[in-house]
Amino acid sequence: MQPSIRHMRMFQTLAETHSVTRTAEICHVSQPAVTQAINKLERDANQPLFLRTPQGIFPNEAGQAMVRRTRRALSFLDAAMADMGRAIRFQATRPQLHALIAVTETQNFTLAARQLGLAQPTVHRSTSMLEQASGVQFFERTAHGLIATKAARQLAQAARLAFAEMDQAECDLAALAGQEAGRIVIGALPLSRSTILPEAMLRFRSFHPSVPFEIVDGRYDELLVGLRQGNIDIVIGSLRVPSAVGDVQQERLFDDSVVIVAGRGHPLLKRDEVSQEDLQSYPWVIPRKGSPVRAGLETLLPDECIRRAIVTSSVIMLREILGDSDCLGVLSTAQVRTQAESAALGTIPLEMPGSNRPIGITTRAGWEPTAMQQKFLDLLREGATKIDSTTLSD
Repeated sequence: MQPSIRHMRMFQTLAETHSVTRTAEICHVSQPAVTQAINKLERDANQPLFLRTPQGIFPNEAGQAMVRRTRRALSFLDAAMADMGRAIRFQATRPQLHALIAVTETQNFTLAARQLGLAQPTVHRSTSMLEQASGVQFFERTAHGLIATKAARQLAQAARLAFAEMDQAECDLAALAGQEAGRIVIGALPLSRSTILPEAMLRFRSFHPSVPFEIVDGRYDELLVGLRQGNIDIVIGSLRVPSAVGDVQQERLFDDSVVIVAGRGHPLLKRDEVSQEDLQSYPWVIPRKGSPVRAGLETLLPDECIRRAIVTSSVIMLREILGDSDCLGVLSTAQVRTQAESAALGTIPLEMPGSNRPIGITTRAGWEPTAMQQKFLDLLREGATKIDSTTLSD
């Protein structure tokens, strides 16, 4: 389902007024236009959305699910359009908003057109019509190219979230019809890939084998952007305390700690005690700047060790480097327990400062998961309970 913005407004108004006549008046369209819009939405949904009665037209169960999602989607758009001309609320189209998103991301009409698979004049015309309807400037032209104004960035972000909400609506309606639709997109930080995430996905697929997963690997700040834009549903891994931004919410699943590791033949593994000074005699493999683990290492090691270190967030790369050298590194205790890491690496007997950290789920604030996504979240929580109990018993 990809309903037009105009059809979404008619649908929402009809659900509130229960009258085709009143909906036509409010949306400034004819009564046949309202009827045609609702009929198209029901065809796309493959099921009725309203009950027609002598007392009026009322949303049924599927219609109520659609109402919730449509209300949320339009609230994003209306908030971004609040200081714009009234015309944009009724004239904005999906293609125009997609064009706006692409141009704000690429800062170039030609690149935006290539991203959308359209001709450059088409993209230029779409954004110009949207800008004209808004009554505000969307782009400033400089010697270095286009710069999106604050109004353009806010509307593009609102459109991303609105479109993500309507994707959710399709999943909700499919579930009510006894079908499965949509996918689950997960931003995976390093720890999650070797602990709770694989098990939860396999258990979920045993219940819902046709629901696809997309795993997005990346740095925390990259995954956070994808999450806030609606391209990622859930980010799993180390939580940031305090939260990095105010429009996300975090849920702790379990606590983890970090240990210093080395290849099995490393000289420090032969000692019963290791001092902080001993660590400075060896090269290091450390995570990227900005991660909680990196912050702990920066208090443990002198600046010279940090500057000379190999920087990577890849556990596989860390294991291979440590296995063939006298380098030192850090891993979470949960990662060290996995078979591959426990066979190749040993733990240095020195406690990392500030090594305890919460592991959990990050989502958009106010995000409402579909039934499928909720099922997956429940499985993640069950898996985390097992890890937490194992940690307590160690």
